[in-house]
Amino acid sequence: MPTSDHRLHSVPKGMLRPFNQTEAKSVLVDLKDIGKTQPAIAALLEGETPLRDFVVSALTLSPYLREIANLDQGLLATAVEEPLEPQIEQLVRTARGAWAPLPGEGQLSESEVMGRLRIVKRKASFLIALADLARVFDGRATTRWLSALAEAAISAAIDHLLLSAHEAGKIALKDRARPSEGSGLIVLGMGKLGAEELNYSSDIDLVIFFDEMAGIVPDPDDAIDIFPRLMRRLVRILQERTADGYVFRTDLRLRPDPGATPLAMPVDAAMIYYEGRGQNWERAAFIKARPVGGDREAGAAFVQDLVPFVFRKYLDYAAIADIHSIKRQIHVHKGHGAIAVKGHNVKLGRGGIREIEFFVQTQQLIAGGRMPALRSRATEATLEELTKARWIDEDTRQELTEAYWFLRNVEHRIQMVRDEQTHLLPETDTELKRIAFMMGFSDTQSFAEALVAILKTVERRYARLFEQEAKLSSEAGNLVFTGQNDDPETLETLSKLGFERPSDISRVIRTWHYGRYRATRSVEARERLTELTPELLQVFGANKRADEALLRFDNFLSGLPAGIQLFSLLGNNPALLSLIVNIMSAAPRLADIIAAKPHVFDGMLDPGLMAELPTREYLAERIGSFLISARHYEEVLDRLRIFASEQRFLIGIRLLTGTISGAMAARAFTHLADLVVEAAFAAVMKEIRLAHGDYPGGRVAVMGMGKLGSFELTAGSDIDIILLYDYDDDAGESSGPKPLDATRYFTRITQRLIAALSAPTAEGVLYEVDMRLRPSGNKGPVATRINAFAKYQREEAWTWEHMALSRARLLCGDVGLIHDAERIIGEVLSTKYDAAKIATDVVEMRTLIEEGKPPETIWDLKLVPGGLIDIEFIAQHLRLIAPANDVEVDTRGRSTGEALKALGARLMDRNDLETCLAALSLYTELSQLIRLCIDGLFDPREAPAGLIELVCRAGDCPDIRSLEAELRRLSKAVRRIFETVAAR
Repeated sequence: MPTSDHRLHSVPKGMLRPFNQTEAKSVLVDLKDIGKTQPAIAALLEGETPLRDFVVSALTLSPYLREIANLDQGLLATAVEEPLEPQIEQLVRTARGAWAPLPGEGQLSESEVMGRLRIVKRKASFLIALADLARVFDGRATTRWLSALAEAAISAAIDHLLLSAHEAGKIALKDRARPSEGSGLIVLGMGKLGAEELNYSSDIDLVIFFDEMAGIVPDPDDAIDIFPRLMRRLVRILQERTADGYVFRTDLRLRPDPGATPLAMPVDAAMIYYEGRGQNWERAAFIKARPVGGDREAGAAFVQDLVPFVFRKYLDYAAIADIHSIKRQIHVHKGHGAIAVKGHNVKLGRGGIREIEFFVQTQQLIAGGRMPALRSRATEATLEELTKARWIDEDTRQELTEAYWFLRNVEHRIQMVRDEQTHLLPETDTELKRIAFMMGFSDTQSFAEALVAILKTVERRYARLFEQEAKLSSEAGNLVFTGQNDDPETLETLSKLGFERPSDISRVIRTWHYGRYRATRSVEARERLTELTPELLQVFGANKRADEALLRFDNFLSGLPAGIQLFSLLGNNPALLSLIVNIMSAAPRLADIIAAKPHVFDGMLDPGLMAELPTREYLAERIGSFLISARHYEEVLDRLRIFASEQRFLIGIRLLTGTISGAMAARAFTHLADLVVEAAFAAVMKEIRLAHGDYPGGRVAVMGMGKLGSFELTAGSDIDIILLYDYDDDAGESSGPKPLDATRYFTRITQRLIAALSAPTAEGVLYEVDMRLRPSGNKGPVATRINAFAKYQREEAWTWEHMALSRARLLCGDVGLIHDAERIIGEVLSTKYDAAKIATDVVEMRTLIEEGKPPETIWDLKLVPGGLIDIEFIAQHLRLIAPANDVEVDTRGRSTGEALKALGARLMDRNDLETCLAALSLYTELSQLIRLCIDGLFDPREAPAGLIELVCRAGDCPDIRSLEAELRRLSKAVRRIFETVAAR
């Protein structure tokens, strides 16, 4: 930012008046004390000069500035002696480097960084305020410098946090001297910070995302734990009050669904959210979004990727009603009386700053997609562009620009008084006089007249923009559900809303209001539902199959034990209402689950359960607390079923809403299964020991195979497990009251575990269990001794069994046995097999599957030629031939995509590898969504309209035909690659 040589010495006579003579005398006493150590202040007091009068007046009008002057006496001295902007510029540079240790220092502690930033903020705020009051700065310069200071502080705090995480071994920075570069951590400034229009005592609005694949987190899955924790520390660094004050109050609530998401979100999940669920108010917020810290290059790319979301391709007049509805909500919640002076909110009140901002942003949303020039962040610049584009006339531009900066100056002065984050003018004449004097007026009356004129001008201009609101809004129309017969106008309204069978819908809603369901029996519940019904019908009506979705909601209501809590929640939480509609319109499987087991819905009612992503640690903490009170074996199993069904549902909700990607959902479903199997195994072992005791030298471990082994479970997956055991050869039987020999003892454990997981109870089934991947398949024993397992894998196993072994993962059990099993698997997979035989066997296996289970349609993503099986077989084939090609890659515990990426980098053509990974990514996203939403094969002709929209969005295609064409293209390419790889 260019600096000038403006000094306070140039302040004109009479720029400010002192608050009163008593305060002026008191300030002069303070200045004389300061002059004892600061010659510049002593010299200032020697004569009657405009500068002396200005300093005295400023310190009487702002107790906060007076406090700083007394606290940091040298600061006032340099302010009156030296040019102001170079000093502020140096302070901004100091703030930016506050994270960096000086030569010879070690890494700074958090408290040291906090101290540095607070001291810089105090000094810079003082100088900026004096420059503003002296008119050395206008409002434009004041807001730019405040924004630059905030940006520097944020960047420094982020660099410190990244460096500390690097030193703790959590991440691996690409350059310690420039921690943010290439970090994938995106910090966007929103609102006035993004537009470089920050208030004097403003909080700062940040939205934070991260790219888990940026390469600084060794295990990308850990990113969803690491970065949100760092952001909690960021808030502390910036806003916690210490002896040195604070830096900036920090608000992270503009992120997607803040009640249900962590402080930092994965980039992919955020993009899915904005593309699928983003609201008009979020579009308006992102107009001003700007990278202010972290990985600036990644931040700029993210903002650019959001352009189609923020600025629609077509003129978006519907945004007018939506933006105005936000304004009405502000009126309701913040208070919005008639134009006044005392107590008036210059930001949110009538004729205030927010109306100017909405005036600008609404028209940006309407036309920004067609007119890139309207996409500017700053309010004044956008008013100029609107004038050039003939959306507004020159008089409107001039009036609103003058009003904007007048109100911003008033806002700054309100906040300068005591460094308070307020926009309210004082209620008393005495305090109002303070603001009038700070604005340069000679009395309160002249200030009040100027302010009222400005407010009325803004109100008039803003009102004209919304003259057509009634025509453009989507008011429901007549909706009457009393009596026995349909109201004709109501049927017409339902038809307009999008319902094809309005009479049936009317009858269903009358059922609700008659109290025929338990959820609608109370008068209060029916009243809440009546208030909710118009909005409910509008949201359901927006779906292509509105009737079907609403009937599913009716089925859901019929099973609820009570409704008042739900109706109240939906009435106050539009996002939750939209989520319910999404479930009913897109996910019949989830709708059936919550209709049959309403308790799973409890997780949605508790924002704490949705506040963090479902990592293993998150789920482990909750399963532990959920089981802690279970006393008996059956109670443990019942609570496991309740926990698993609720958490599967909540993982599914996160997937449905775009909070997590398909790949993240697969890992979460697998973590859940791991923990459930481990808990069930522990309960089984406890029961076995009570009845049969311990077996001498007995050791047991559970191994996951298939998608369980490779972290790729879906919402409806069964689980493949193998139980391994060992014992002392000299032992004869177990030690308990009902002793068993070795075979029966370990078989009993396996049978009890299978029953614990798959036997139906009143709470349902945990998992269907498949044990066909054990040695000798269904013909062999259900449990396998470790030495038999080793012998079989080394001497008897077929190629397909070694392929399956490449996905094996030990889940729980005896640590020593787990190590033994992992060693055996490693040895088997390190054997140099005949590559030609492997290729022949792989092709033969794939052919047998194709002949035995031919795919029905292109949507049979698993079985279709070039589908999931082909990609899995490519990865498994490469794993078996890797040793013969002198390639050492350990793929245990990796997903198919991770294994393929590691192996393919050495054993495949680069383009072929990228094609396979792209196909796998698409198949994963689609199959996770489809398995979540419906049972059976996906058929676009029969699928819910909402699901079709979801799969199209997941496939990044405009319609189902385009997506099918993309599936055919990728599957053909994958089949060709499979044939090429297997032919080697």
